[in-house]
Amino acid sequence: MEILGYVVTALAAYLLGSVPTGFLVAQARGVDIRTVGSGNIGATNVLRALGKPAGVFVLLMDALKGWLAVVPLSRLVMLVLGAVADSATRETVEIIAGGGVILGHNYTCWLHFKGGKGIATSAGVLLALVPWALVSILIIWIVVFVLTRYVSLSSIAASAALPLGTWATHESLTEVLVTAAMGALGIYKHTENIQRLLNGTEPRFIRKTKEAPK
Repeated sequence: MEILGYVVTALAAYLLGSVPTGFLVAQARGVDIRTVGSGNIGATNVLRALGKPAGVFVLLMDALKGWLAVVPLSRLVMLVLGAVADSATRETVEIIAGGGVILGHNYTCWLHFKGGKGIATSAGVLLALVPWALVSILIIWIVVFVLTRYVSLSSIAASAALPLGTWATHESLTEVLVTAAMGALGIYKHTENIQRLLNGTEPRFIRKTKEAPK
């Protein structure tokens, strides 16, 4: 029953994560977000293409997917299967749910396994698993963004610091290793951004200002 619970949790979390929020929001506006800007379905590209309200909505929904997978979904699966979970089993189920939802977002089956970078969804998972580690890397993200105005560089820096932030907030070794894997995946998903940063072609996030009336 325990193994079945793990499998069902992974599949359910993957399907939850695979809902392509950014793609659906853009489609509702008559835009194929995959053909605009960076081509990514994540919140940053949606914000640049469709504006702040759409971008913020996608950011929050993608983060919510991560939290929903780890907290209510994993518990619901165990409850339905009638599994009695001790603390170790519960931690394992939550980690499986977190990994499943991130993979679902990054490699959604509905878009030929091409999804987002998983940063917002990972934040939702971290909020549920290691909230203080999330706070520490959010500070790093904000500092790097303020100094550079690069969303991608901020996300890369936060991903790199994630396992250290988890260790510094006295989480378990398992959670340190899991967040290290999450950070590595986050950096890997930014491979193209890294190349553009090295080439000096990565776009900065520039706040648009309204023109003064003539």
